[in-house]
Amino acid sequence: GFDAGELSEESPDDWEGLDASAAHIANFLSTEPSDVKVGIGGFSMGAAMALYSATACALGRYGNGIPYPINLRAVVGLSGWLPGSRGLRNKIQVSHEAARRAASLPILLSHGTCDDVVPYKIGEKSAHSLNIAGFWNLTFKNYEGIGHYTVPKEMDEVCNWLTTKLCLEGSR
Repeated sequence: GFDAGELSEESPDDWEGLDASAAHIANFLSTEPSDVKVGIGGFSMGAAMALYSATACALGRYGNGIPYPINLRAVVGLSGWLPGSRGLRNKIQVSHEAARRAASLPILLSHGTCDDVVPYKIGEKSAHSLNIAGFWNLTFKNYEGIGHYTVPKEMDEVCNWLTTKLCLEGSR
């Protein structure tokens, strides 16, 4: 785990914790056979982890400089936020490769408008930060009147999105 701290623009990000958690997930996923399409998704703090992993994948390295080992094919973040949004755009834009990876990585974010744990505007701001950093293959969906939980409709849409983005039609 890592320390989410107070969710605000000014709050410091726990880089060591983020890197450790992201590395743990990536190492686990790196054992998959090479023909498996690998993605990361999560809810709340798990979504923050998924989005941090997306930025590490695009940059090709963790915050500590260690290379990011896997090629993510899709990222899903439900009711979450983007850690380390400050300075992300500059980091991505200085590298042609990072910009290319960012632009091509499919990301789905969804957020309830009545979330009292991770405010909707933080989710919206995270989507905006990713977008201006160059993550253009990004879908942001809001769920009117929904709090900090998921609903069946949202799960259906996640499944449909993954099926489309990972070209899984016909494999079910």
